[in-house]
Amino acid sequence: VQLQAFGGGLVQAGGSLRLSCAASGAIFSINTMGWYRQAPGKQRELVATITSGGSTNYVESVKGRFTISRDNAKNTVYLQMNSLKPEDTAVYYCNANIRRVGVLDIGKYWGQGTEVTVSS
Repeated sequence: VQLQAFGGGLVQAGGSLRLSCAASGAIFSINTMGWYRQAPGKQRELVATITSGGSTNYVESVKGRFTISRDNAKNTVYLQMNSLKPEDTAVYYCNANIRRVGVLDIGKYWGQGTEVTVSS
C-alpha cells in the first residue's frame, strides 16, 4: 500500500491550491484520511481529517479557508486551500488508516509530502 500526494506549489497570498492524495495497493478498506503539515523548524501538525462517512475536523487556523473531501471509489483524499497565507507555507503530508486485504490490523500510512509555499 502506498499514498502519493500531488498538487503543491508556489502561490501568492490570497491564492488557492488543491492537494490530492491517492492510495493504491491491496486495500480492503480505508478509515480516516487526513492532511498534516510541517513548517520549517516546527513540529508536524494536523490540518484536517475526514472519516469514511464524511465527518470532518480542522485545526482552528484553517477553518473557513480549507476544505477536506474524499472520493471513496478512487481511494483519494483532497484538500482545497483558499485564501492562503504565508504562514500556511509547509510540506503537506497525507495520511490514511488502511486495512489491507487479508490483514486484520489497521495500519497508518503516509504520503511522501508535497511542498506548499505562499509568498507575501
